[in-house]
Amino acid sequence: MRRLLTALLLMLFLGACATTMAGPNGMADRDPHEEFNRDMWAANQAIDDVAVRPVTEVYRAITPQPARRGLSNVFRNLTEPWSFINNLLQGRPGRALRNLGRFIINSTIGVGGLADHATDLGIAPAPEDFGQTLAVWGVGDGGYVMNPILGPSTQRDTVGTIVDFIANPVQIFFDRGLNLTTTEQWAIRGMGIVNTRSELIEAGVDDFLESSADPYAAARAAYFEQREAVILNYDTAGFAGDGEDLSDSEDAAFEAAIEDMEEMEDMDGMEPAVPDPPE
Repeated sequence: MRRLLTALLLMLFLGACATTMAGPNGMADRDPHEEFNRDMWAANQAIDDVAVRPVTEVYRAITPQPARRGLSNVFRNLTEPWSFINNLLQGRPGRALRNLGRFIINSTIGVGGLADHATDLGIAPAPEDFGQTLAVWGVGDGGYVMNPILGPSTQRDTVGTIVDFIANPVQIFFDRGLNLTTTEQWAIRGMGIVNTRSELIEAGVDDFLESSADPYAAARAAYFEQREAVILNYDTAGFAGDGEDLSDSEDAAFEAAIEDMEEMEDMDGMEPAVPDPPE
């Protein structure tokens, strides 16, 4: 399986490198295989209608919202080590420090990531994947791609997804550290797909597509806009990354969070005060 993915990775990487920048002719250059992509879009929609969305709706019906939020937090926490590596590869140690801090805090006092205490303490997310790293290195998007099941992508981001799958330290730990069976690992991935589909429903993506005259074109435009935003690091915290270290405000927030944790530990270690006995 890994040999097949590696071969596919090399083929896609060469294709992405051959198109280092989007062409001058607008969407025709950004979506050079539109006919095939539209067919794949229709196939994905059929799979979603028959399998993914019904399973997700059952999950949403039987799982309370706080539990769904906790599971989403767990999956996001598992991305922090890989984001840490990608931020380092991009020459952004400040953002990598945020990944490390978030992973330590949420994995400990956040009970494995169920609670996002790092955000509460002022350490904003800094998510990165290998597709973003390739973009920072100057690799062009190679054109729009509609992948089976996974949906909208580009040649560059498809390469990134394969590298994410192969090199992610959490995936390697599941495979070699915990010795999870193939069935168990696919069960985790399946749960991740259901969780992501649930988040899309909550975000109103279904309503957005249903109200669009051309859902395929609407999804394509939204994908390009979203990816360009994350590559530039216009993240949910409102920080626009520029490849430099943390800004003064982010440094202050991180240091304040660590101080808060130390104060919490000091308070836990204090013996309760005993009132003086009445005279």
